[in-house]
Amino acid sequence: MTLTVDEAGLALADPKAYADERRLHESLALLRRESPVHWVDAAPEYTPFWAVTKHEDVLEIERNHPVFLNGPRPILGTAEFDALNRERAEQGIALRTLVHMDDPDHRVIRAIGADWFRPRAMRALEPRVRELAKRYVDRMVDLGGECDFAQEVSVHFPLFVILSLLGLPESDFDRMLKLTQELFGGDDDEFQRGASNEEKLQVLLDFFAYFQELTEARRKNPTDDLASAIANARIDGEPLNDFDTASYYVIVATAGHDTTSATIAGGLHALIEHPDQLERLRGNPELLPFAVDEMIRWVTPVKEFMRTATEDYELRGTTIRKGDAVLLSYPSANRDEDIFDDPFTFDVGRDPNKHLAFGFGVHYCLGAALARIEVRAFFEELLPRLNSIELAGPPESIATTFVGGLKRLPVRYSIA
Repeated sequence: MTLTVDEAGLALADPKAYADERRLHESLALLRRESPVHWVDAAPEYTPFWAVTKHEDVLEIERNHPVFLNGPRPILGTAEFDALNRERAEQGIALRTLVHMDDPDHRVIRAIGADWFRPRAMRALEPRVRELAKRYVDRMVDLGGECDFAQEVSVHFPLFVILSLLGLPESDFDRMLKLTQELFGGDDDEFQRGASNEEKLQVLLDFFAYFQELTEARRKNPTDDLASAIANARIDGEPLNDFDTASYYVIVATAGHDTTSATIAGGLHALIEHPDQLERLRGNPELLPFAVDEMIRWVTPVKEFMRTATEDYELRGTTIRKGDAVLLSYPSANRDEDIFDDPFTFDVGRDPNKHLAFGFGVHYCLGAALARIEVRAFFEELLPRLNSIELAGPPESIATTFVGGLKRLPVRYSIA
């Protein structure tokens, strides 16, 4: 049965499409060819939006941040979920992370954590990251040559890194992992706390309750960790309000590890599926920096962000009206045939690699450098010790329209 462009557009509003790579990329390729700026009307469940699928166009909108704002609809949600968020925003109890903000708030709030992710800070953190990478490759050895890599290894390594940077006790790591999976897996039958929007929003309130206690503790007894820097930050001489403070913690504690764990699991899967590239990388370890970016492009853990037009804007001959919502499709931009040679080929030596997995411009991912360090450290530890590896069962991806990757990667291996 031939796929129509309207059916292809609807895939972008279907969490299950992101768990089916063949369906997703078939849909995105069709949109790039025939309707790169496409009106998606998935009513009544979703408020309609424009889907932008070409790399050049995603980049244009990212650059033009005064016209295309993150608020009030920064990510794709159902119409009901959007309405609940608006209601909670009016009550002052809505999530308000860097993802939700525009300038001037975005610039000022982003600066609070910026120094913690600059190159100098990353160089200081790198020995600890490498130590943890060894710990989790050793864990693969302890698991006896077979494991679910996604659940038993890759989710824990970056989680440990980012929560240690925040200064959270290790006894709380499992709780943070569960809340993160419930937050990003709200559309996944396995990870969701419940199907109702009220249950999904309750996950945020649980995050807020946890981080409100953390804020009070760090303000009473400041420490030298990132949590203390956030809790004691001042804007125009005043501390952040409780919800902005908690929101800052949430974006660091969740996106700071879930996207990286998805890249590590997806990167290993790609190497297993492309044994020639695995051998090429093992024989040429100097290619690892290129391989890391190829893994990030291949997986693209962040599937979309939304923007709202503040004025009429013409893109590829299509007029986006003031107030219209626009979905930026990063998996599509990162497989754009006009930008990447053989975009559906996994190439550990790809150079240049102009992927947009970290976004672009003022909203470029704050933790991009840390993510690259973590992925590189893990594979620098794993590859010299790896004798063999193969799938031990079918991989499974999370159902989502926002952030995700593999939730199951059964592997069988031999590690020295």
